[in-house]
Amino acid sequence: MVSLAKAYTVTFYGVLALMVAMGIWDVFFGYEENRCSMSYMFEYPEYQKINLPHKLTKQYPAYELYLYGERSYAQENKHLLLSGIPVLFLPGNAGSYKQVRSLGSIALRKAEDIDFKYHFDFFSINFNEELVALYGGSLKKQTKFVHECIKIILKLYEGQDFAPKSVAIVGHSMGGLVARALLTIKNFKPELVNLLVTQATPHTAPVLSLDSYLNDFYKTVNNYWLLNAQNIQLITLSIAGGFRDYQVRSGLSFLTTLSHQTKTLSVVSTAVPRTWASTDHLSIVWCKQLQLSTIRAFFDLIDDDTKQITMKPKKKMSVLNHHFVKNPAKLFEETPNIVADLTGTSKWVPVKVTKWTFMAFNESYAMYFAFPLSNHRKTYSHVFCQNSMLDRHSWIYGCINSVSMCTQGVDLSWKTELLPTMKTFMLKLQDFPKLSHVVVYVPSTNGNEFVVDCEFFQLELRTVHLPVTHLFSFGLTSRQIKLNSNGLFYTVPLLNFGQIYQAFKIDIKSKCASTKVEKNNVFRLHIPWAHEDLMITSKAPTSTEVSLKLHVAQPENDSHAAVFHMFTSSECRYEITIRTSFLQILGQVIRFHGGALPAYILSSILLTYGGQLQSLTSVGHCLDYTIMLDKEAKPYKVDPFVIIMKFMLGYNWFKQIWDSFFLPELDAIFLNTQSMCFPLVSLVLFLFGTSIAYWGGILSSLSVRLLSSLWLTLKRPSEIPNDPRLITTRLSFLIMLLLIIGWTTCGALAILLIYLYYVFKIIKLYSNITTLKNNSDVIPNVSERNENNTNSSVGKKENNRSQKRLPPKPEILPLSLAIDNAEDNFKMHITIINLVIWVVLLSIPSLIYWLKNLRYYIRLNPDPCKYLSFFLVPTLGILGNSDIVSVKSSKLLKTAAQFPLIVAIGVVAFGSTHLYRVPYFVVIPLVLHMLSSI
Repeated sequence: MVSLAKAYTVTFYGVLALMVAMGIWDVFFGYEENRCSMSYMFEYPEYQKINLPHKLTKQYPAYELYLYGERSYAQENKHLLLSGIPVLFLPGNAGSYKQVRSLGSIALRKAEDIDFKYHFDFFSINFNEELVALYGGSLKKQTKFVHECIKIILKLYEGQDFAPKSVAIVGHSMGGLVARALLTIKNFKPELVNLLVTQATPHTAPVLSLDSYLNDFYKTVNNYWLLNAQNIQLITLSIAGGFRDYQVRSGLSFLTTLSHQTKTLSVVSTAVPRTWASTDHLSIVWCKQLQLSTIRAFFDLIDDDTKQITMKPKKKMSVLNHHFVKNPAKLFEETPNIVADLTGTSKWVPVKVTKWTFMAFNESYAMYFAFPLSNHRKTYSHVFCQNSMLDRHSWIYGCINSVSMCTQGVDLSWKTELLPTMKTFMLKLQDFPKLSHVVVYVPSTNGNEFVVDCEFFQLELRTVHLPVTHLFSFGLTSRQIKLNSNGLFYTVPLLNFGQIYQAFKIDIKSKCASTKVEKNNVFRLHIPWAHEDLMITSKAPTSTEVSLKLHVAQPENDSHAAVFHMFTSSECRYEITIRTSFLQILGQVIRFHGGALPAYILSSILLTYGGQLQSLTSVGHCLDYTIMLDKEAKPYKVDPFVIIMKFMLGYNWFKQIWDSFFLPELDAIFLNTQSMCFPLVSLVLFLFGTSIAYWGGILSSLSVRLLSSLWLTLKRPSEIPNDPRLITTRLSFLIMLLLIIGWTTCGALAILLIYLYYVFKIIKLYSNITTLKNNSDVIPNVSERNENNTNSSVGKKENNRSQKRLPPKPEILPLSLAIDNAEDNFKMHITIINLVIWVVLLSIPSLIYWLKNLRYYIRLNPDPCKYLSFFLVPTLGILGNSDIVSVKSSKLLKTAAQFPLIVAIGVVAFGSTHLYRVPYFVVIPLVLHMLSSI
């Protein structure tokens, strides 16, 4: 029975670990292939360092400002006699100032194409590749340095014709957040920045909140933007990378809830016209398609009068929407001329059929194809056309009150939408009652081959609703629809699809009348509440698989359904099958809540820790880590309390009591504001965390045993240490040394060193256990405390000896009792090792930051781990010498055994999204345990 129960436990946690691994695999590997082209420099890139005032370099020794250039341009601007439009690039977390080269090089090529009528000067800041996404202590410093750089850049243009009064900023990753933080600086002039473009910037919240400085910086910036939303005039474009960017999920990049929607635009790169590709966190700065769209927008933003970026907010938003939301396959015009002359020698051809196709090849003259609307208005609701020629000229018009042809028409090409392999046009006939004809213009082709298709249809007949499958169907069931009509366009609303935890696979099978020529198809997932559309191209006849999942959940006040648009071939018929993707659901859980796993892991370990302390009082010895974890780490011990607190905080009286105790906001409430809570998520995360804690405990135990075997081969102990003191002179010196190190250099360094010392002590302990088991009869006693508890007469002798100040003599102890005590010690220490390793991991980012900047300063300031090290160093040092016998006899044991449960609840309630709070929770039961051993 015991072996069967153990097999069940191993299987259960093995399945959970497998699910975690599957979710992680989906996040890191389950995305589309890289469809971005690399942007190359045509000439060798040069970075000219801008000399900064001595006071500034002394204040910010690690930061620098550069001007990007290539060959002749770099030579011309060697003396900084600049005449262009300034753009400042801000790198992000561990980013390089050299990442500006893609934008700078493309902008130079574009300027050359127009003979330098306009050109941009790209500046870039070297932030020393600081890890600001993991350590927030330098974000304020970076923001102030950027402010000074903006003033220095504008001074370079003084005395020039059309001197700029502001700069445009492009911020990658955390650089975009630093740019937004400029507005929070006292006495900052908002007019110094005329445009902000951010790339893969986590605006709404940090990816991992590892220190309070990062959290406070976010709170300061976002609160300012929320409170001043009506007054902030800065036009901001936020571009997210899609599912390839596993470092910053795209939902964090949306500014929808942080500012006025008429002044900000948030898009995913998969929805950007002419890009239509997901980018990872680094490729977003060099993706050629995306950088081309950005530079095209920059040049369209130039005001002809000032030779600088326009100050008109309406024009800025029009340009950004033109290039990043819906591109009509035409060059941008601020006030487009919608009246077009349809004159010349072009041939007019009337078309009276409802479905029409024209294949153009080597046409020697242009033609106008006129579709009369009067005969179709009663039968059909829409007219749809698609054109495979992707030029930027007008191609579709409307005639008013015309019999067969017109000399002037309404240019309807502005209603065109550019897709990857075609440009499409759809017109609702009811909205244009005065139009008599729709006219399609086909130019002389000069050897080019393209196809134009048009059809009239009733939208209701082309709309097929598809309810998505249930979340818990696990892909075993599916729903299917067949599109039997031979149309060019279908719209498939996906009913009940609006939550981030949903994920589906759609399989589209096409059968065509003719299989000789492949037909181009475009499928688009359109999300009406966010610009996160997904484009898929395919050839018919074929089978195409599409993954459906969301970056942003559907708002509660939004009733629109997600829609699957199909731009198809009239010669083919289609069959659509949808099923739940269990793998991608796991991926969504990890993507949105993976950062909370450390809190749930530690909650499980704390419950185990508390169970072991209680076992000392109940059964007199410590149970094994894995056995105790399986027994004690239950979600019903934690989740109900969090749910009750969340429920009670809905009442004002309870909220007032809560605030009177200065308690922070519950993390579950924060997740609600981010639309990230979904049913059973806390239960799933707890089970995932418990499985990681289980296998982590086995791994750490095996590691310690292996290292102890290695230690025995290198240095076999001749006898068991017999020093009975809990705090030795050597330990006191070590604790004082590490406290000084933590206080004067980096707290994380002191934490790491004391942890390594603690692990070394446990390795030696297990070596001693191995030695004990190898002895045949008796051993010297390990501790004077053991003697006092096992033999009262021996205790009296030892007390007499201590009064006479004579060194204690080792007593003889039964081998089995000595081994039991030593193994109990080892079991307890293994749990502490598993507990503290997560504290070390959460503090490592600040240590890496300190090591990277060691050449500039010795002391990390501010240091998020300084006060933590003050408690953890002496606690771990003393626990390394503690003995289980003295703990069992302590009056504090019962109190110490109760605290891990309370702390486990607190870790989940307040540390799942604010990870920097977790180590302070963990220290509490460790300190009580340490006091119990004294």
